[in-house]
Amino acid sequence: MQTQLMTSRQRVLAALQRAPVDRTPICNPTSVATVELMDLVDAPFPEANRQPDLMARLAATGYTELGFDTIMPVFTIIQESSALGCKIQWEQKDNWPTVKMREPIWEDVEDIKIPPNLLTHQDTRCVTDAIQILKKEYGEEVAVIGKTMGPWSLGYHCFGVEPFLLLSLDDPEKTKLALDKMKEITIAFGLAQIEAGADALTLPDHATGDLVSGEYYQRYLRDLHIEFAERLPIPLILHICGRTVDRMEYIAQTGFAAFHYDSKNAPDESMAVMQKRIALVGNINNPETLFAKGPEEVRQEVYKNLDAGVELVGPECAIPLQTSIENLKEIPAAVNDWHLQNAS
Repeated sequence: MQTQLMTSRQRVLAALQRAPVDRTPICNPTSVATVELMDLVDAPFPEANRQPDLMARLAATGYTELGFDTIMPVFTIIQESSALGCKIQWEQKDNWPTVKMREPIWEDVEDIKIPPNLLTHQDTRCVTDAIQILKKEYGEEVAVIGKTMGPWSLGYHCFGVEPFLLLSLDDPEKTKLALDKMKEITIAFGLAQIEAGADALTLPDHATGDLVSGEYYQRYLRDLHIEFAERLPIPLILHICGRTVDRMEYIAQTGFAAFHYDSKNAPDESMAVMQKRIALVGNINNPETLFAKGPEEVRQEVYKNLDAGVELVGPECAIPLQTSIENLKEIPAAVNDWHLQNAS
């Protein structure tokens, strides 16, 4: 373990390479936005999802107010889907915007089109502009993480969840063709964020444990994810919700820097599968612990991850918007205390 102090940015980038760090980084590669933080900096939803200055201001609170080592300005999973033409329910500040998946924009593979304004649309340009703002203000100090949605997630948004899953059952070859077309959206938006200054990218691809099997991940997504790791030249953090131990062996083969994993997977069993081939990020429970319990329960989950050797610690996913700041601040406090207690 290094004794020389590192900046937050150095700490995160080293951990993503599984290199020595002065302490375990605190990282949430999805979202730590809350209503309380929105009120604190006057950057509420839905405006903070569509105006880059507000997006950057709210995102920065993850570092300035909570003490995390990362800033993640993309609070939603719908920015590029909006640019593709999906209908969006924007909601208010106490709820995330969602895609109206009962009104799909594509019915067949031939319908898949990437609009010429994909990267200049308000909702994608907001992200790249916010990253530029954050890099200018915090560039050498803290890791700025972008987000580009994977093709499986885009399939849900643009075809609808049930039609896309039925397609994957009925016509595997057509499904692979659809994924191959949609992957260019993932790559284009990722490259735009890299150009804007992102230090790493979260890549959510929601082949979740409750909807598809590990064999499905291997069949449809492993090779695509290997390609993403080759074509997007910064550390990639894969995010998949749910029980995913059955696909972690395949995920470890992708060349991604890290896997952001769910609390449905125990830290020790997950580390045993990964075998240091890929870093783990997570996995503090959101609905039961961060939202509904107190700091002591948060601390115990942090310690469980640290005891297992998890490389980056933070919430398992985008946190509930009503989560208390007190519980979120307990994560870095617990990490610091654990390292003091375990210092050699």
